[in-house]
Amino acid sequence: MQGEEDELSVSIAQIVQRLKGSRLHCQLEREARGSLHRPDIKLETLKEDIKEFLKTSGWEKKLQNAVYRELSLLPGPFQSIAPAEHIKEPLTYMRKAQATWEKRVLKSLNSMCTELNIPLARKRPVDEQRELLSKWNEMGTDEPDLSLFRPVYAPKDFLEVLINLRNPNYDNGESLSFQTRLGLIQVPLKIKDVPELREFFQELNLTTGQLGVDDSTQVPTEMFENEHMRIGKKVLAEDDSAAAQQFVRQGCPTSLRADLWALILNISNQAEDILYYEQFKSNVIQHDLLSDKLIYKDVKLTASNDDYYFVFEDYLYQVLLCFSRDTSVLAHFAYNSASPPKSYIRGKLGLEEFAVVYPPNGVIPFHGFSMYVAPLCFLYNEPSKLYEVFREMYVRYFFRLHSISSHISGILSLCLLFETLLQTHLPQLFYHLREIGAQPCLLHGLSILYFKLLQNPKNVLNADMTPKVETFHPLTSGYGPYSKVVVSLTAPWTIMALSSYII
Repeated sequence: MQGEEDELSVSIAQIVQRLKGSRLHCQLEREARGSLHRPDIKLETLKEDIKEFLKTSGWEKKLQNAVYRELSLLPGPFQSIAPAEHIKEPLTYMRKAQATWEKRVLKSLNSMCTELNIPLARKRPVDEQRELLSKWNEMGTDEPDLSLFRPVYAPKDFLEVLINLRNPNYDNGESLSFQTRLGLIQVPLKIKDVPELREFFQELNLTTGQLGVDDSTQVPTEMFENEHMRIGKKVLAEDDSAAAQQFVRQGCPTSLRADLWALILNISNQAEDILYYEQFKSNVIQHDLLSDKLIYKDVKLTASNDDYYFVFEDYLYQVLLCFSRDTSVLAHFAYNSASPPKSYIRGKLGLEEFAVVYPPNGVIPFHGFSMYVAPLCFLYNEPSKLYEVFREMYVRYFFRLHSISSHISGILSLCLLFETLLQTHLPQLFYHLREIGAQPCLLHGLSILYFKLLQNPKNVLNADMTPKVETFHPLTSGYGPYSKVVVSLTAPWTIMALSSYII
């Protein structure tokens, strides 16, 4: 009991400390000071009166949403008092594997820089700045020569690392099961079985209504769909992140999806947020990074490389180029097993005092990176809001897709769960995949389905093909990677969700 109280005290202190330096803290302080001139604020009951004012004026709800957001980023129980490296990743061999992988990626980037004899960063000439500014909303029409540039790595390279990962302290010898030997992922991690998954996803119980299922049966729509829509509008009116997160577990009306996701992520897109985005846009205009070429290359190889026209190509450039300059993204490395890559000022190689994070956000784009943003382009038509939603999703969920970690929501646990369920409940399918040489691994399967889907964006545009997505979406509280195993069978759009929205 005492341990739980200590943990709660530490968590509260961490949240208070993080909020102290936030924009919300300044706004609350300004509103509280301004309220002192109100006639209903009495000196005798100053504290209670100010609390009541903040509550009635809506600021208490904003604070509640901010606290809810911070809770989602806090480390697990008792990790807050652990060493920093253990918060990032508790297993030593995982940390070593991640460090080795980072060196490999950085070496690939530096080799390309040396081979092409181009700097990692440079200031654009004035004429180039004007040209880029004039075509900011039409960058998809630009056709730069990117033939010499190559992605630093592809998903198959990362899959190879995951397959070869082993725990040096774990040796079952002859007791290795037949099931374990067949799987590609050989690290022992705790995952849920089917009974635990049923308990975890209680919203899928037959007695619980689910948008995308119950509205497509013989049940009259007014019995569930209309009522669900009414509740959804009420949740938006209340501006409550926690309530929105609970609501979407039973599905999300298409017309409310964009607003509900933004509310869950605590995204408001105020004037300050738009200005924040414009600052990064200005930085993109002024400075050219080698990572920009990798982003251009990736978009051309993925979103633009399909049989149908992807209408949001410009959004991908605008969001990803700004994202690479956003140093606030570096904060997520406190709970990410990865570490931000560093480079050195020219002529100061090896001197730590001259080391700088590169790119500024600490994330080197790889082949397929732009696909994190692609599904969101169908929801948000304002680049600044699209950027905010993507950035928040990345620091909460997306980073776990390409980092080596034992986290229950990491890609390793996700792949292991997929293999285990497939071997246990569909053994004939699993054996057939082995016979034809197909790797029965979630990451490999997604890489195939993912790009097949991208070749037909019409599947994404069809709103009727998105049943149950919210039930398994990472925006729903506590829903880990297990959700994606079931939902992948529900709709083609969800295959993209599997690749992009894993927590």
